[in-house]
Amino acid sequence: MNYKIIHETTYIFDDDVFLEPHYLRFRPKQTAFIELTSFSINLKSEPEGHSVIEDEEHNTIDFCWFEKLTNSLTIHVQSELQTKEHNPFNFIVHPDSFNTLPFAYSAHQYQILFASLQKQAIAQELVDYANPILDASYFNTIAFVTNLTSQIHQDFSVEYREDGPPLSPNNTFSMKRGSCRDLSWMQINLLRHYGIAARFVSGYFYFDMEKPIYELHAWVEIFIPGTGWLGFDPSHGILTGNTHFAVASSAIPENTMPVSGGIRGSATSKMTTNLTIIKQ
Repeated sequence: MNYKIIHETTYIFDDDVFLEPHYLRFRPKQTAFIELTSFSINLKSEPEGHSVIEDEEHNTIDFCWFEKLTNSLTIHVQSELQTKEHNPFNFIVHPDSFNTLPFAYSAHQYQILFASLQKQAIAQELVDYANPILDASYFNTIAFVTNLTSQIHQDFSVEYREDGPPLSPNNTFSMKRGSCRDLSWMQINLLRHYGIAARFVSGYFYFDMEKPIYELHAWVEIFIPGTGWLGFDPSHGILTGNTHFAVASSAIPENTMPVSGGIRGSATSKMTTNLTIIKQ
């Protein structure tokens, strides 16, 4: 299948400002089953310079810097992707010891995965929520993560929140609702509690709907030898497939924000976004 993604973000300032250098994360990642066939990014105000770089976690970033004062910034991005058939269960866990929890990464794996294993303090009530799922999964790693993803989808309401970092896992759990990034961050910290390397992913998710309203989406990836980084979407209770288009992944959610950069000036700003995904 072919998909076209058109994503426009506009910032309006109530006075002229100087834009500091900006990191822009809008470029979809290529995988074995998703090919990025076309990508364009256009900015107004026009940047003085623009380079494409790779960050610390191997995300591709459009890095722009500016010289003129402005009262607005518009980022218009268009991506075209071609997908292949994909079976998310087409893997084996190897070595076999990683099939059962608890397990231990090797010393060199732990060194590489260190950031994705860092735990936040989480409430005992949250651990007590996951423990019966672990028991019912007979301590099987993939079954546990799959069942936990499905259970979060059943027990939590998904709500839209345009901006701001994810809420703490404890807050999300106590409210039994949250945005896609809140649910993902809660699940990530639960998985790390059990010693599973987990990271935060930001991107796009296409699914058929009568009145399409698309937004940036967030989900979870875990690293298990044999599977590589395997995606789970707690907002929908599923493994990710060939209609989840990752843009950035990180151990730290803030490092996946689509726009990172500051301004010089005392102006306040208003942001508007428009996202369209078309199956062709």
